[in-house]
Amino acid sequence: MAKALVMEGIAKAFNGVYALKGVNLDLEHQEILAIVGENGAGKSTLMKILSGSYPKSSYEGQVYVDNVQQQFETTRDSEKAGIEMIYQEISLHLDLTVAENLFLGKWPIKNKFAVDWKKVNETAERYLKLVGLTVSPKETVRNLNTSQQQLISIARAFMRNPKILVLDEPTSALTETEANNLLNVIRDLKAKGISSIYISHKLDEVFSIADRITVMRDGNVISTSPGPGADINRVVEDMVGRKIETMYPKKKVPIGEEMLRVEGLSVPHPYSAGKQIVTDVGFQVRKGEILGIAGLVGAGRSEIVNAIFGAIPKASGKVFIQGKETDIRKPLDAIKHGIGLVTENRKATGFVGTMNLRENMTLANLGKISSGGIINKSAEETLAQSYYSKLLVKAQGIKASILGLSGGNQQKIVLAKWLMTNIKILIVDEPTRGIDVGAKVEIYNLLTELAESGVAIIMISSDLPELLAMSDRFIIMANGIIGGTLTQEEATQEKVMKIATGSASRMVAN
Repeated sequence: MAKALVMEGIAKAFNGVYALKGVNLDLEHQEILAIVGENGAGKSTLMKILSGSYPKSSYEGQVYVDNVQQQFETTRDSEKAGIEMIYQEISLHLDLTVAENLFLGKWPIKNKFAVDWKKVNETAERYLKLVGLTVSPKETVRNLNTSQQQLISIARAFMRNPKILVLDEPTSALTETEANNLLNVIRDLKAKGISSIYISHKLDEVFSIADRITVMRDGNVISTSPGPGADINRVVEDMVGRKIETMYPKKKVPIGEEMLRVEGLSVPHPYSAGKQIVTDVGFQVRKGEILGIAGLVGAGRSEIVNAIFGAIPKASGKVFIQGKETDIRKPLDAIKHGIGLVTENRKATGFVGTMNLRENMTLANLGKISSGGIINKSAEETLAQSYYSKLLVKAQGIKASILGLSGGNQQKIVLAKWLMTNIKILIVDEPTRGIDVGAKVEIYNLLTELAESGVAIIMISSDLPELLAMSDRFIIMANGIIGGTLTQEEATQEKVMKIATGSASRMVAN
């Protein structure tokens, strides 16, 4: 029987530099094939060839679907062959409704001319339910958070009944519960005859779902092995080309005095007048401590830290820095008081795409490198170069465009922006989202070093193993309130999820 997909001798060069070097890949019918590798390994380039984003004339090699040779010149050609892509970067029309996004370009028509809106909304509800999303089909997409938008993208791909489904970091914006739901949906689709290619930096997901695992590095296929029973250490070594001794390099450091305390914090709901998305939240974080904030999407995690930072308004509440009540109304106030925020979506709010690395790194520290409103270019370059070297950023120098960097290196630039300000309190919201294994370890090392130097850290992550390994203490949000607090010794994934879902009684650590 012909295979669902065969890619033979795929080679692709950019400006004479090969991103793919004669890659061979195959996919069986009703198989889930995982492709893993660091950023820059060639995974996305290979998938863009499969999607038709790169036309046949731009690469070498052949693509076969069900033993039929394909000549994809556009993404439409790939879709006609039964291939659907779900990208990490969400591409939706924000000012259209959920249903309109699902059906855009494929409207059901009645009476020859009119859109059958009843069918649109009923079908939309069915597919939203399939991916576990409880929003109205008539809701405007702009009003939804990143996780909800990702689930809409996934539902849209499912609606088109593909033969081959390609998922590129599909759970990077999802919580543990949502991710598990998606994995179950992919398993159900496999049972219905759909083959999937699953690309992810989350190796626990890969090992739980993959029938086979293909490792790519530097534009080559390094190895392919059965998913069940695969050696995770071997897979990681194949990915990075070296041994990684410790995935989570967390160290016990002395916990000092209180650096930040929040009392009675309430945050208004952004889209529902008179409602609150966070209600009466209070906690503290101390010098050298990493405080983890866990919870499901919509529980208020990001809203808490953005309100503390002054990025969104709060309905009520007090913020104390080193015991002194502090009035923070805008981000500049927070920066002046030694608070830095690495936001959940680095491309939207973490950096400025039109600025180079040097300009992005010094953006929060212009006072140190300017006089009379004029930036001292020499001082700016010296400061930027020092952090560029210290953080081992992989780029073509500090004048390179930040848009050309991998996710891990972009995140290093965002962190450098705050390190330059001599921060006392660092808030990191999903700090390793969409980042490869090697870069994750570097980010963990940096957070550990900051804690050792006395910085108080608040960490939000939907990756529970990451959060549990790196945090000293946890608060778990449930429906806009603190459902419980746990020490590192008490915390397990099961306990955290029970509290986050409201299925456990309130648990308070002494």
